Amino acid sequence: MGFRSGQSATTRCAPTASKKRQSMRYRHRVSAAVVLLLLLQGCTHTELRSSLRQDVSPAQAYPRLLAVYEPWFGHPQHISVGYSSQDPVQIRKQIDEAKKMGISGFVVDWYGDREPFLDRSYTLVQSAAAERNFKVAMMYDESDGEATDDALAAFDKFNHTYLSSNAPGRKAYLTYQDRPVIFIFPKSGHTDWNRVRMETNPWSPPPLLIYEDRPTPYANSFDGFYAWVNPGDKGWAPDGSNWGGDYLRDFYRRMQSKYPDKIAVGAAWAGFDDSRAAWGLNRHISQRCGQTLSDTLSLAQQYSLPDHPLPFVLIATWNDYEEGTAIERGLATCKTNPDSNRGR
Repeated sequence: MGFRSGQSATTRCAPTASKKRQSMRYRHRVSAAVVLLLLLQGCTHTELRSSLRQDVSPAQAYPRLLAVYEPWFGHPQHISVGYSSQDPVQIRKQIDEAKKMGISGFVVDWYGDREPFLDRSYTLVQSAAAERNFKVAMMYDESDGEATDDALAAFDKFNHTYLSSNAPGRKAYLTYQDRPVIFIFPKSGHTDWNRVRMETNPWSPPPLLIYEDRPTPYANSFDGFYAWVNPGDKGWAPDGSNWGGDYLRDFYRRMQSKYPDKIAVGAAWAGFDDSRAAWGLNRHISQRCGQTLSDTLSLAQQYSLPDHPLPFVLIATWNDYEEGTAIERGLATCKTNPDSNRGR
């Protein structure tokens, strides 16, 4: 894919009195985030089930947690992670594990006909999601070539193949206000999104197009923006200490002031380390013993206000091992030197 630009290990599971009051205030919007935090802090499954019984179902709470899912493992152009994204049994296990964490859906990278391997993986994920009462959404990766024509062809295919009423797993597709949600990962920046918007408006129903948070002349064509892994204006710190708090605060405030009528999708991440990626530039965000994930989730909770709620928080990522953002197998274990695990 390429880059898009936790409480500590000793934290107790029981919330403080002030946190209990805050939980009551936000319980209808943040229960899923609380579940994920508890799980990653080492609480037992019994405690998690108890927490869910005391709160509303994560499927009904806002913001709902989503996680970006990379469908390319097993392809020779990507590193080996011990499984294939073409294995239906593995996909079902991943969905089951994500649900235990309070994650309600995967946002799957998709390239249209440019990458048949990924298209096949997406088919399997959507079908498995429907079997397990889980959600799935597409994240369209922009082309570096004839970007507008490629996007138009890809969106048309996706509509007919995955969003039609008789498409396998169609009931699992993520919607908001009864409209399918499509995320967009920009690359070349050469797509005429006004044309894409015109072509998708006649869909029944028309999709919500959510673009990455970056400058674009096509802001009016998008229904919202999502935040992404970013260390902020201070840039990448050699020790990974710039975890992105300033960036996220700026994103949430800017969405409230500049785009109050658009959808803001929050973001959370555990860390970043692109040393295993072929395109890597030695960039790091430290996991800080789980504190980075905790802090990014907490900021989403803080800025999901009653009069301007965040419908979704996008975890980056479920399984991008090449950029060191995966939470699928848990967080790095801190010993004597937390920075020795940076970005893992």
